[in-house]
Amino acid sequence: MKSLVRRRVVNWVMTGLCATALAAALVPLISLLWLVISRGVAGLSWSFFTAIPAPVGESGGGVGNAIVGTLYIVGIGCLFGVPVGVGAGVYLAERGDTRLGGAIRFTAEVLSGVPSIVIGIVAYALVVLPMRRFSALAGGVALAVLMIPTLARSTEELVRLVPGALREASLALGVPQWRTSLRIILRTALGGILTAILLSVARAAGETAPLLFTSLNNQFWNWRPDQPTASLTVQIFNYAVSPYAEWHEKAWTSALVLLLMIGALSLAGRFASRRTFR
Repeated sequence: MKSLVRRRVVNWVMTGLCATALAAALVPLISLLWLVISRGVAGLSWSFFTAIPAPVGESGGGVGNAIVGTLYIVGIGCLFGVPVGVGAGVYLAERGDTRLGGAIRFTAEVLSGVPSIVIGIVAYALVVLPMRRFSALAGGVALAVLMIPTLARSTEELVRLVPGALREASLALGVPQWRTSLRIILRTALGGILTAILLSVARAAGETAPLLFTSLNNQFWNWRPDQPTASLTVQIFNYAVSPYAEWHEKAWTSALVLLLMIGALSLAGRFASRRTFR
């Protein structure tokens, strides 16, 4: 009887400690969300999404060019990073036991722990300096480097979850191994890979440091990949460090817009994951 009472007491104590830890983790998260929403929702308007930044001292203006620039730069990053990251993950899953596979896996693990500002400096040296200008292309390259390690490891784990019977059945029918990997294995794991892509895109869209060294900023609309391009994260940084109260309010509203964009991508990834694994 004493043993049963002791186990129940220990169970209640540990449950209380877990609940306390959960509350301690949720309090700063909820307070941060509430602060961004309460400070940023007042500045939301149609012109804020469609107009370009107004000069100092003038009312109005928006971050339409920064929103489009963020989508533009992230799109360039996906163009470079998604094929390389997914291809590396498939290779690691199919032939990762070789020395080359071990080297690729080790490189991906190291790159996943490198600070984003270091990636920005490397992209500055490899792309900005040879081009002699900041550009959306340089920003896309920096974001692609950030996306590749996450995509490679996620794709590797997802491809390994595919039943081996599918691979064996395809090979038994005379299908080449490269076509089996592309048409059978990759298609089976496509839902999970899509989720990994969306999550990596959400992470890349929230980066600031690499874009400060690569795409810099632009106060106007820009569609050329070889020119400086605005982005939401850099625009928020510029507004936040300025001495103008109006720009501070715009920084809060821009942060709310960025939060909504990243939240939408995360929810899309979670929804795709549920539908895939259900």
